[in-house]
Amino acid sequence: MEIRPVDLENPPSIRQFLELPHRLYADNRQWVPPLGLDARRMLNLRANPFFQHSQAAFYLAVEARGRAIGRLAVLNNRRYNEYNHQNTAFFCLFECENDPGIATALFDEAFAWARSQNLDRMIGPKGFSVFDGLGLLVKGFEYRPAFGLPYNHPYYPALIETAGFQAESELVSGYLDASMEFPEKIHQIAETLKQRRGLTIARSRSRADLRALVPNLKTLYNQSLDDTVGTVPLTDEEAKTLAEQLLWFANPRLIKIVMKGDRPVGFLFAYPDISASLQRTRGRIFPLGWIDMLLEIRRTRWININGAGMVKDYRGLGGTALLFSEMVKSVKEEGYQFADLVQIGTDNERMQRELRRLGIDFYKIHRVYVKQLV
Repeated sequence: MEIRPVDLENPPSIRQFLELPHRLYADNRQWVPPLGLDARRMLNLRANPFFQHSQAAFYLAVEARGRAIGRLAVLNNRRYNEYNHQNTAFFCLFECENDPGIATALFDEAFAWARSQNLDRMIGPKGFSVFDGLGLLVKGFEYRPAFGLPYNHPYYPALIETAGFQAESELVSGYLDASMEFPEKIHQIAETLKQRRGLTIARSRSRADLRALVPNLKTLYNQSLDDTVGTVPLTDEEAKTLAEQLLWFANPRLIKIVMKGDRPVGFLFAYPDISASLQRTRGRIFPLGWIDMLLEIRRTRWININGAGMVKDYRGLGGTALLFSEMVKSVKEEGYQFADLVQIGTDNERMQRELRRLGIDFYKIHRVYVKQLV
């Protein structure tokens, strides 16, 4: 076995990196392939806005016959480190056969690269964008993942821990059924808040409307960070790239912005789950995969709720009730039956407690790991 750096100007090397998970999960009924265009964009120095400000290295573990048996990416997100006053490396895109020696060899290369960048710790899995799914799946292997969220074999946590990582934090994902009883009081509180504070809910009716909302989404997301540790503001280019990806499969009516006059002060971000289509097409848009995906957008009964928040001045005082109310409306008004409420940090005990009271079942857990490099 040898560990090879991936040459991002060499198509066969990139192809080998991208095709490995398709082989590792060939017999797994739950795994969802990534959208092929998105997977290739991550490794494209010109198309991925991450490379405008930061660096990354990609590695393949290859056996003697040339077959890939493991892969790993390690990132130096300079904007993240500057914003958080840290020297942290991320790792992501980890895939590996069930062999601790392979995993350890991959991570040893990643550690060496990170140290060469003067980074003193590594966390992950954590990707290029703030909207990439976080963590390693440690509970919920029997369920299909929400679109864009990590899925891995049950043996992966042991491989990462063997490489010297320890658990840093966890995120839970919850399940919402449209038939669940939702307290009418929550809707009443939400309506009272809107009237008292002069709030309205802006929704897009078309993709053109949604495109026009992108600057508001970027501004709102960045304002909602409020110097929160472990986050980083979106750049214009990152917001544009995310919008282009979103416009592929969004239901514009599911993207809701809470407005105070002309100022956006809150958001609820949901979209149809196209995971079943990606399984059928193996993530390929061409030649006919895009037709299957468009049909899935119309027929899926699942949505993913992957982001909700209010700027600081509007949190509390009914703000949470407003978001919950809009969340339930998103499921019911558009005729969906199920929703995945994805990746809420376990440190947000209040949010979890309130969601459990509403009947949300947290049925998946992802874990983020950390290792000191000094």
